[in-house]
Amino acid sequence: MGQNSKEVWTLAEFRGGMINPVSYELLAWGRTLADDLEAELASVILGDEITSVETLFHEGADIVYIVDHKGLANFLPDVHSNVLTSLAKEHKPEIILASATTYGRTVMPMLSTKLETGLTADCTKLEIDPESKLLLQTRPAVGGNVMATIKTQTKPQMATVRPRSKKPLKPDQTRSGRILYKEFSPQFFESKYTWIGFEKDESSDSPIQEADIVIAGGRGMKDENNFDLLYKIAKKLNGVVGASRTAVDMGWIPYSHQVGLSGKTVSPHLYMAFGISGAVQHIAGMSSSDIVVAVNTDPDAAIFDVADFGIVGDALEILPIFLKKLGEKDG
Repeated sequence: MGQNSKEVWTLAEFRGGMINPVSYELLAWGRTLADDLEAELASVILGDEITSVETLFHEGADIVYIVDHKGLANFLPDVHSNVLTSLAKEHKPEIILASATTYGRTVMPMLSTKLETGLTADCTKLEIDPESKLLLQTRPAVGGNVMATIKTQTKPQMATVRPRSKKPLKPDQTRSGRILYKEFSPQFFESKYTWIGFEKDESSDSPIQEADIVIAGGRGMKDENNFDLLYKIAKKLNGVVGASRTAVDMGWIPYSHQVGLSGKTVSPHLYMAFGISGAVQHIAGMSSSDIVVAVNTDPDAAIFDVADFGIVGDALEILPIFLKKLGEKDG
């Protein structure tokens, strides 16, 4: 396509010398939109000593914009938003998508303000209106009780989507595209922030959004000590522990484990829910799991509506049996 062709942008994330997997999920969202608009799909990546950008082409990108500078080694929100604002004003993309990670949730509001356009957060569905060719952005509203579809009348149209809400496209090693390096003057990398450091959440070996197996507990666990049962099962299955908002609010487990609209969205191969009734907000955060197993004393619990396998029973009676089957002997 020519220089004046339309573009759909996705904001890739580069940290720890690697491209974050959410960058590939975004390309899966963007590929369909770009095709419907007959536009090119671009991945925009900011960082220091950026490598392996060819994988972005394999996962659907037509163009990769690269800003590689030592001033981008750490995430300083004003620096990133300044650079992205300049890029967007120069290339005028139709749509800009980011993941609803800490990065996306921080930089996208700043960017939309500077571009004087709208932003729809935490979308669960994105599609192009066949008549207006505008982006239809669907997200939960009113506490997750309704789904609202939003049109942004100004350009670019901007949205964030939750991590793990869409699987990446199957990589095509034969795909290639254009790499465009963009350079900026030193003042773009001056920040009002001071980088202090980064502390990893040590309560879990890996981020819950990236887990293939999630063992989650809710009010039915009755006590924080009973979460030890979930941790033992998670260790046996090489999974991580999740929780409902109620369990987090009661102080039984840190917020980083919370699944739902006000927590994390997960899409594991296996999601096991023990003592979770299945509030709308919780289900919105895990309903895309491949296999859902639910244990609850209430046969009418909403969690059973999305479960592939259900057990009506007390989680605290079922869990020891399950552990024994997994080879646990003495608790």
